[in-house]
Amino acid sequence: MPSRVEPVETGFVAVDLGATSGRVMLGITDGRTVDLVECGRFPNGPRPDGDGALRWDVAALWRGIVDGLRSAGDAARERGVEIRGIGVDAWAVDHAFLDTSGDLVADPFSYRDPRTDRTADDVYRRIPFADHYAVNGLQHLQFTTEFQLVAGVSTGSTSEETGSTGGEAVSAGAGVGAEEWARARHLLLIPDLITYRLTGRRVAEVTNASTTGLLDARTRTWSGELLDRLAAEYPALTGLREKLPELVEPGTVVGPLLPAVREATGLADVPVLAVTSHDTASAVAATPLGEAGAYVSSGTWSLVGLELPAPVLTDASRAANFTNELGLDGTVRYLHNVMGLWVLDECVRSWAHDDGTPVDLAGLLAEAAAEPGGRCLIDVDGGEFLAPGDMPRRVSDAVARHGVDLPGTRAALVRVVLDSLADSSARAVAHASSLAGVAVDTVHVVGGGSRNELLCRLTAEATGLPVVAGPVEATALGNVLVQARAVGLLPGGLTALRDVVRASTTLRRYEP
Repeated sequence: MPSRVEPVETGFVAVDLGATSGRVMLGITDGRTVDLVECGRFPNGPRPDGDGALRWDVAALWRGIVDGLRSAGDAARERGVEIRGIGVDAWAVDHAFLDTSGDLVADPFSYRDPRTDRTADDVYRRIPFADHYAVNGLQHLQFTTEFQLVAGVSTGSTSEETGSTGGEAVSAGAGVGAEEWARARHLLLIPDLITYRLTGRRVAEVTNASTTGLLDARTRTWSGELLDRLAAEYPALTGLREKLPELVEPGTVVGPLLPAVREATGLADVPVLAVTSHDTASAVAATPLGEAGAYVSSGTWSLVGLELPAPVLTDASRAANFTNELGLDGTVRYLHNVMGLWVLDECVRSWAHDDGTPVDLAGLLAEAAAEPGGRCLIDVDGGEFLAPGDMPRRVSDAVARHGVDLPGTRAALVRVVLDSLADSSARAVAHASSLAGVAVDTVHVVGGGSRNELLCRLTAEATGLPVVAGPVEATALGNVLVQARAVGLLPGGLTALRDVVRASTTLRRYEP
């Protein structure tokens, strides 16, 4: 155990859970800057259960979180840092059920489980997409929480209740879901489930709750209208309203750590705070936006959009499949999902597998930068690029369909991919600008993609706008900033928080 040093700085612990890995970060701040220290990282991913349904392993997640919290406590004591808060962010949509004793009914289903493949069409026949969008403002995604719930109460056989297609058995989890629903007394989204395990209190933080399809984007409350219509069309979901937890805004103190958690981690009576618990909401909170800035939260996917004071619920916005998810301080994240670094990462993985040796990505990007641009733009958002597999072949086939004779080098292929990713982001920025009536003067790239200098430069060229890259660790930083403000260490609004981001981060600017 490291020797104790009297605290001279303040720390906040960010539990950041992604669909492929989780991590625990200690954010150390003096009130002017934040320094992030990684204290734990562990794998994550959906696993097939005994019936073949894809589920999240909550026990494994919890072990990784507890180990990370213990390491964060050790690091804080060694550095003389007083931990004053813990916050949890995670991916959206997926949820867990608790029984009357507050215990987990079963591991949560993953949004990648195919049980929702046919559900949305049935729901839209009963409650049209336009009626949904007028209230929740969400883009169509087949795995939204609402559709998962409908699929979950299906019996796995044709029935009047689920309709002609919604009742078909689409995964091993359909019938099991109905059994779990019967035992469920409470519904919690993934970050709220972890917060409950830390504190014993059940809440739903609004930025993640806004992805369920059950929230009113204007009032930031559960939509009585949608809940009533859903129960009327699917009587098995009667009682859903009573299973939903109290909504809280980011910055709410949920409660202190439970004694058992304190014992397991060695932490003191630390408060757990609701942060912007949707990981993208945390990333946007830590994006150093100006009044006319767009953002690209760049990772496996790129989320491209604007921060607005109110949702855009027009017919044109619905037709463009732009989404209105909630953000910090009453804001709306008006955005569109486009392909991110997945295509490039899959190409690199395929090449490494073929050669049996790691690919020198930095060297490959330098070679790609020397390639002539504009040879070919492919639709990287096309469905043929979604699945893992032989990505270089699929990219080459797409280029060939354009009638382009591309040199048979990896660098030439990478240049096409990055040109196309930049073009996709540029079109999304322009579309968001037009739909929202906002003139954009700068594009901010945050997350892992902000380290890709070539992609940032090409994005500046494609948009015709300056690109500001950074921070890389936007999600964890946003998590920490919300906590620090909640305890009074960082007073002020979003502008003040983003001043701390600028002071804490080396930002790079790329001119078109």
